[in-house]
Amino acid sequence: MKTAIEVKKLHKVYQGGLKALKGITLSIPKGSFYGLLGPNGAGKTTTIGIITGLVNITSGTATIMGYDSVKEFRQARKLVGLSPQELNFDVFFSMEELLELQAGYYGLSYKEAKERTSLMLEQFGLTDKRKVRSRELSGGMKRRVQIAKALVHDPPIVILDEPTAGVDIELRHMLWDYLRKINNKGKTILLTTHYIEEAEKLCETISIIDDGNIIATDSPEKLTQQHGM
Repeated sequence: MKTAIEVKKLHKVYQGGLKALKGITLSIPKGSFYGLLGPNGAGKTTTIGIITGLVNITSGTATIMGYDSVKEFRQARKLVGLSPQELNFDVFFSMEELLELQAGYYGLSYKEAKERTSLMLEQFGLTDKRKVRSRELSGGMKRRVQIAKALVHDPPIVILDEPTAGVDIELRHMLWDYLRKINNKGKTILLTTHYIEEAEKLCETISIIDDGNIIATDSPEKLTQQHGM
């Protein structure tokens, strides 16, 4: 099976000497549902930031479908849809405008952007709010928009950084069902979470990260047996 995401001996030292990553190595197969599990501050978000080119590497490498995330960042970045923890959209645009702009940013034509936007609005229960500005939405609705943005250009790899943190049960289960659906159709999904229940229900393989180190990698079942999670 081909590798979708691979990081080797990844180190990240922030200004001031904080060692966020201490030489981690990950290999995520194409078409897999992979979990990165760990407490807050363990290095999950830094890892994702490096993979997607948002955080500079101190040393090591990160590749996406064989493309180096630093040297071939244009090719690598087009293959990924990222939903970060922090909401990152212009609060003065409507839902429809936000998604169409995002699709256009990744090179979709006007017609394709319109079609994908309508599909995402419907999928995430936002069709009735398509003309509403994001600043007028609840926190849960804003999270839906954030995830829809990651998926609007139909990328082969989807990275979700704690997408269900602070959301209601209904949205959580809706999102779980949708992620299973697109994974079954071949999308590679990398999910970070600190909810063991979420990782167990969704992921085929989990890597546990703590204090910048990968301390275990296995199936949810085997990790539960071995570590009593």
